Amino acid sequence: MPEENNALDQDFTRIFLVRFALPTIVMMIFLGLYTLVDTIFVSRFVNTNALSALNIVCPVINIIVGLGTMLATGGSAIIARKMGLGDAQRARQDFTLIAIAGAILGIIIAILGSIFLDTIIRALGSSEILYPYCKSYLSVLLFFTPASILQVLFQNLIVTAGCPGFGLVISLGGGVLNVILDYVFMVPLNMGIAGSALGTGIGYLVPALLGITFFLHTKGPLKFCKPAWHLKVLRESCSNGVSEMVGQLATAITTFLFNRVMMRFLGENGVAAITILIYSQFLLSAFYLGFSMGVAPIISYNYGSGNHSRFTKIYHFCLECIGSTSILVFISVLLFGSSLISVFSPKGTEVYEIARRGFLIFSFSFLFCGFNIFSSSTFTALSNGKVSAIISFSRTFGFLALALLILPRFLQITGVWLAVPLAEFLTLLLSIALTLHNNKTYHFFKQSGR
Repeated sequence: MPEENNALDQDFTRIFLVRFALPTIVMMIFLGLYTLVDTIFVSRFVNTNALSALNIVCPVINIIVGLGTMLATGGSAIIARKMGLGDAQRARQDFTLIAIAGAILGIIIAILGSIFLDTIIRALGSSEILYPYCKSYLSVLLFFTPASILQVLFQNLIVTAGCPGFGLVISLGGGVLNVILDYVFMVPLNMGIAGSALGTGIGYLVPALLGITFFLHTKGPLKFCKPAWHLKVLRESCSNGVSEMVGQLATAITTFLFNRVMMRFLGENGVAAITILIYSQFLLSAFYLGFSMGVAPIISYNYGSGNHSRFTKIYHFCLECIGSTSILVFISVLLFGSSLISVFSPKGTEVYEIARRGFLIFSFSFLFCGFNIFSSSTFTALSNGKVSAIISFSRTFGFLALALLILPRFLQITGVWLAVPLAEFLTLLLSIALTLHNNKTYHFFKQSGR
């Protein structure tokens, strides 16, 4: 029997569903904002070459976040399912094992990354102009890799524990500290781009430490205990959450392709412009990411408990929310996109003009990406990592890489801007097809005659 007073075991209305997911949504939006502030500070207080360097080393960050998210989302689905089945002790054991594995993984990456730092930066395509900025930033940030992975884990699992509000508090605290330290390190202390990395790293460390404290002392259903060393749990977490890792790895590769194409056509200014659009996209997609993360435990729980009618109703509510928000975001980008770009680079500069022209085309991607993010997250929550990985891979790599390799040959820079909207649209068609194909299994829509 499910545990009494479980926050996931409720008959959710539209308003209550959004309210439950709201802390995670706000957390992701705030994460997007302070990530954006990082790039704005780098652009304004250092220069646009330093901004370009952020994008050069971004694939390394994508891989680290991807590994953490893979464990977090895959593990969350397993833990929430076992909670739904009433096996609370096993859920706690699995949670503890996943957290330990995340910390060990972070330590290994930090050591190997530091040893091969120069080789990594050269392989990512850094020019001689950008190399010093890349090395200064990445050498500092790698030190905080264990904290980075743990804070991603805790962001997801605090929601699974039924305390999304606390997850919001520690994320906001880490973000505010990140912004303050960015300014202190970069301006009064004149540490340049290394100061940005140090502020970001401390912004990872604080939520990680608070998360550890929370799970050591909480009286809730999910907390640290003596783990059961079942490697099958780690394998299942990785295989179930592989779509998130695939998504981040694909983002790393496509970011590399973006950088190479823009460097070839427009040099360092082109890389700076695409950096502005990529980081702006992260902010503008934050609602979809936060909403999908926030409702994932609800989806896992209701599927695990076998309540198909409630599951179907919740799924439909989610689609309505994603659809209305997609239209709102698209209109906002058309109206205010130029103002957002001017925060990074003043009007009239070459970087501003390149980014402004690109954003007009790029903005159409926001009509489709929300559905794709939610579809991938839903299949992860249902422990169908295979389908989730197909959607994520197609969106962030398959269609996008193909578009980046083909369109610029014929349309040059316009082809670069068209690549993302085209990839999102093709992935939407694929997501619809896969959802309908799996309808009998998961009851996304009512069956005829039933």
